Amino acid sequence: MKASLLFLLACTAVLAVGARADAPEEPKALVQKVQELAQKATAMAKDVYSRARDSEAVRQARQWLSDNAELAKQRLVWLKEQLAELWKKTPSA
Repeated sequence: MKASLLFLLACTAVLAVGARADAPEEPKALVQKVQELAQKATAMAKDVYSRARDSEAVRQARQWLSDNAELAKQRLVWLKEQLAELWKKTPSA
């Protein structure tokens, strides 16, 4: 995650240098261009962070389901055994 943000900041710096090359005589335009690029970089960083957080949540959910699926199978086997014993104890009509 830190590497992604560092890469994103480096890209922003490169874009800022490119913006400076596009408008060397116009400081207001340069400031506006850098602000736009910073906003885009911020949006991209939020998107990357959101994806990483979502993928971590999905991984944890899958792990939880995987762990509890085995427990559910064990409980179903136990329940089946209990029902079989109960069925045997019930008098036939």
